[in-house]
Amino acid sequence: MGVRRLLSFSDALVLLGGDPPAVAALDRALGGALNVATGGVGDGLVRIADARGSVLALGRDAVRGIGRRLGRADGRAERTELLHAAHTVIVVLAWFQALEELDLPVRVEDLELTRGDQLALAGAPRADGRGAAFARSLAATDAPVPAPHLPHEAVTHELERWYGGLSARFLDFAEGLRVWSGLPRAARDEARRAIGAGLPREAVRQYESLYARLAQEAPEFGFWTTQVEHRATRAEVRRSLAGVADLLAGLTRTARPPTDVAAALARSSEAVLARPVLDASTGPAGIRVPTLREMYLDPDFRVREVAGSSGPATESWWEEAPVRRDLTGYLAGALTSAGPAEAPLLVLGQPGAGKSVLTRVLAARLPSAGFLPVRVPLRDVRAEDDLQEQIEQAVRTATGERASWPELVRAAGGAVPVLLLDGFDELLQTTGVHHSDFLTRVARFQQREAEQGRPLRAVVTSRIAVADRARYPEGLVALRLEPFRPEQIRRWLALWNDANADGFAARGLRPLTWQAVARHPALAAQPLLLTMLALYDAAANALQRDGDTPPAGAPPADDPLDEAELYEELLTSFALREIEKAGPGPAAVPDREAQARAERELQRLSLVAFALHNRRRQWVSAAELDEDLAALLGRASAAEAGFRTPLGAADVALGRFFFVQRAQSVRDGHTLATYEFLHATFGEYLVVRLALHVLTGLLTHRPPALSLAESRLDDDLAYTLLSYAPLSSRQMLRFAGSMVRRIPGGERDRLARILVRVLEQHGERTEEPHPAYRPGRLRTTARHGVYGANLVLVVLLLKGRVTAAELFPSWADRASAWHRHVLLWRSSFDEEQWTDFALSVETRRTWAGYGRDLEIALRTGAPDTPDPVDMNWLYRYPRGNDGPNWSRTYWDELWHKLDVSGGTNDAVVRHAMDPVFARLGPAVTTFVTSPGGPATSVAHDVLELLLGGADLPPGERDALRARVRRGLDGVPPEVRERIRRLLAGPADPPRGTGPRGGA
Repeated sequence: MGVRRLLSFSDALVLLGGDPPAVAALDRALGGALNVATGGVGDGLVRIADARGSVLALGRDAVRGIGRRLGRADGRAERTELLHAAHTVIVVLAWFQALEELDLPVRVEDLELTRGDQLALAGAPRADGRGAAFARSLAATDAPVPAPHLPHEAVTHELERWYGGLSARFLDFAEGLRVWSGLPRAARDEARRAIGAGLPREAVRQYESLYARLAQEAPEFGFWTTQVEHRATRAEVRRSLAGVADLLAGLTRTARPPTDVAAALARSSEAVLARPVLDASTGPAGIRVPTLREMYLDPDFRVREVAGSSGPATESWWEEAPVRRDLTGYLAGALTSAGPAEAPLLVLGQPGAGKSVLTRVLAARLPSAGFLPVRVPLRDVRAEDDLQEQIEQAVRTATGERASWPELVRAAGGAVPVLLLDGFDELLQTTGVHHSDFLTRVARFQQREAEQGRPLRAVVTSRIAVADRARYPEGLVALRLEPFRPEQIRRWLALWNDANADGFAARGLRPLTWQAVARHPALAAQPLLLTMLALYDAAANALQRDGDTPPAGAPPADDPLDEAELYEELLTSFALREIEKAGPGPAAVPDREAQARAERELQRLSLVAFALHNRRRQWVSAAELDEDLAALLGRASAAEAGFRTPLGAADVALGRFFFVQRAQSVRDGHTLATYEFLHATFGEYLVVRLALHVLTGLLTHRPPALSLAESRLDDDLAYTLLSYAPLSSRQMLRFAGSMVRRIPGGERDRLARILVRVLEQHGERTEEPHPAYRPGRLRTTARHGVYGANLVLVVLLLKGRVTAAELFPSWADRASAWHRHVLLWRSSFDEEQWTDFALSVETRRTWAGYGRDLEIALRTGAPDTPDPVDMNWLYRYPRGNDGPNWSRTYWDELWHKLDVSGGTNDAVVRHAMDPVFARLGPAVTTFVTSPGGPATSVAHDVLELLLGGADLPPGERDALRARVRRGLDGVPPEVRERIRRLLAGPADPPRGTGPRGGA
C-alpha cells in the first residue's frame, strides 16, 4: 500500500480547526488514548457512546468546513497536510457512522466499562485492556491511504480489511462486558455476525460517500484514485502534459508567486516548451522540427509499487500492472497525494522512450505558484557530490545564479519542490555499483527535508535495463513508459505533416503515411525512433516505397524496403548527413569519397555493436571501446585499417548519431561515458553487417602461385569477432537472411564452400590472433565452439539447407560429426544461447549411398514435433531393415549417463523416464524391426500403447501390439511379465470414448 505516516485522529481534528475542549472530551471518552496528542489525562475507561457522539460531531464539522480551511492554507505543503488530515477524519467517521446504522441486539450506550464492572470482573479476562487496544488502534488510524498508482478497488479492499481489524477489536471489547454476557446466545451470534462482517462493509460504503463529498471540495481527492478517469478520455491522445497544468492551476490561486532565483528557475523551465523536439540541424534542409509544446504526446504507462523479491527489471513483474492512459491525472495525484512522500517516483523506459523529455515538459507545466520544479541532469553534475550539491549545480547551470538549497526553497514562496533527477542509469553505467544506493539516498534526503519543514517530491528516471542494479527504498513506486499505440503514432504523423506541409509541397514530397511506418512497428512505437523514420523519409520519401500511386509527374514507387534494407539506408543516410555537417560542404566531397567515409563510420559503429554483443549487455563504456579498438586495429594504424581512430580521440563523434545514446557522468573532474543503441536492433543489424563483411572478404583469398598443399585461409579477424557470442537470435538471423540474398548465387555457393574449409581448419587452431581483445572471459574451447556454431549458421544462411556430409566432408561418419560438434557448441553456450541456437535449426535423418546422413536447415516458423527416430538409422542399419530384432545390454549405462551429465534438460528427461528404466529397463534397448518400415524399441511401443493406443485406428493398434509381442523374447522374464500385465486388462474401449462410456 505504500509508506504510511501515522497521523492521529486528534492531530487531524486539530489541524482542521476542531474545538480543543471537544477534542479533549473525545480523549476522555476513549480512556485517554489520545492524551499523547492532546495533553489530556484519562482514566483508562472506554465510553463508546460518548466517543461515538464526539466523533460524529467533530468529524462532520471538519468535513463541512474543509473548503474554508483549504482556502486559508499557506502554500502547497500546508494544503497537502490538511488533505491528509481530512482523509484521516473520514476514515474514522465512516466507521462510527456505520456503527450508528448497525442493527444490534444491544444499545451502543450500554457498551461501556464502569468501575463497578471492573471490580465485578476481577479475575476474569480484562475487558478494560481490550477496550484500550480498540481505542489505541482508533487513535492511530494507520489506515490505507488512496494513491494514484492503486486501483480504487484495491484501496477499498484494504480498507475493508482494516475496518475488519478495528471491528474485531471492538467485538473483543464488547464480549468482555457484563451486558454482553447477559444476552441470549442467539442474540450474541447475531451481533457477532453484524459486527464481524456487516460493520466493515457498511464502513466502506460510508467512506466512499464521504470521499465523494470531499472530492467536490478538494479536487486532489479525485486525483488520488483511478476511479475518476472518464471512459470518454481513455482513447484520447493528449499533448505536452497540458492536463497537468489544467488540473493543478486551480489549486494554486492563493499561493504566493516565486521570487529571486526560484522565479528565474521557473522561467528557465517554462522556456523549454518553445524549443524543438530535436536539434533542427539533425534533419534535412527545409524540414521544420516542431516544438515540444506542439509535438510531445503523453505516453501510456504502467505503474506499481516495488515490493517483494522481484522488481521492475523483469517483464513478468509488469504484467500484473494494467496499461493506463491518464498520465496527467496520475502525475497530478502523485504530486499532491496525502502526507509527505518518503520515496521518489522511479520513471523507467527504453532508450528513446522519452524519459528525459518527460522531465523537461513536466517542469515546464507545473504551476510555479504551487510547485518548484528543479530538473537535475545527472550526467552533467559531479557524481561524487551529495544530492544537495548536485541540485545547487543544476540550478546554477539553468539560471546562472548561485543559491543554496534552503535559499531556493524560501524563494519559492511556499511552493512544494519537485526534484526531477534525470538519468540515474547513467550514474550506474559509468560509475558501476558505486551509486546503486542512489534511490535510497534520495529517500533519505526527502525524509530530512520533511523534518526541516521543507517537504518535497522527487522523480528519478532510468532505463529499464539497469533497474536490477538499484536498491529500492521502502514505498518506492515505479512507472514504466509504454511504446506508442497506433492512435498515438497516427496523431504524431498528423502533427509532423502539418508542421512540414509547406516544406513538403515546395520540395515535391508526400506527407509521411501511417502505411509507411506501420511496417516497422518496433521503431515507430518509440518516439525518438519514430522521429528518426520521419527525418529519413523527409529526404526523398525513401520510406514510402510501398507501391502506392505516386503524385502526378512523380516517378513510380520502388518495391517496398525490407527490414535489413531499411536499416542499411537509415544508417547510411544519417552517416552521410553527419559527415556533411562535420566536414566540407557536400559539393566539395565526391560521391565515392563520401560513401567511403560513411562506410568507415558504419564499420566503426559496427565495432561498437560487437563490443555490446560480445559482452552480452546493452551498453559499453568508452574505456572498454578504446581497449577493443586498440586491440583490433592498433592505435597508430587505425586510420589505415579503415575504421578511423580509436575512441580515445574520437568518442564524441559517436554521440552525434542520435540512434546512439551517450550516457555520461562527471567524477573527480573527469567525464565518464558509455554508449548504447537507442534500439537493440541497430546493434544487431550492425553486428551481422560486419560479420558478413568480414566473412565475404574471404572470397578474395588467393592461394600462392606454387603450393603443394592447400593454403590456410586467413580468418583471424572473423575468429576474433565471432568467437564470443552466437548470431542465433531471431532478429539477427532475419537481418542476415535478407543480406545474403543480395549476394549473387554463385558467390554464395563459393563462400559456403570456403566457410566449410574454415570450419575444418579452425579445429586445429592454436594461435591467438589479437590477444589483447578480451570482451569476455571464455575458455579457448568455448571460443572454438562459438565460432564453429556461427560458421555453420552462416553456411545455412547461404545454402538454405545442407547435409552433414557437406559440412564435414573429411569425416567417415558424418552424422556422428554433427553430434560431436553439437556437444561442443552446447558446452560453449549458456542455457539461453543454447536454446536460441537449437530453436534456430532443424534436422532430418536421411540415408545416402554412403550410409546415413543428416539434413540441417534454418527453422522457419514455430517448432514442430520432431520426426520419429528410426532405430535403423541410429544403429546404422539400412532403411526398411527386415532383419532380425536386436538388443543391447547397456540400458543401465544410459540411465547413469543421463544422471552424470547433470544438466537440467537431461535431468528432466531422466526424471520422466525413471519409472521406465526402473521397471522396463532392458526394453529400452531391445529393438524390433518392421519390414519396409522403421525399427522401434519395445519400451517405446509399450508407452505408445499405454498413452495413445485408444486414439489409434484399430489396425495400427493391433500391429503395435503384435510388434511388442515379437520383441518380448528379447527381454528378461520378469520384464516380459510386467509388460504383459501392463497391456492386459479390459478390452480397449471404442476410439473417442472415455471410461464412463461417454464421448
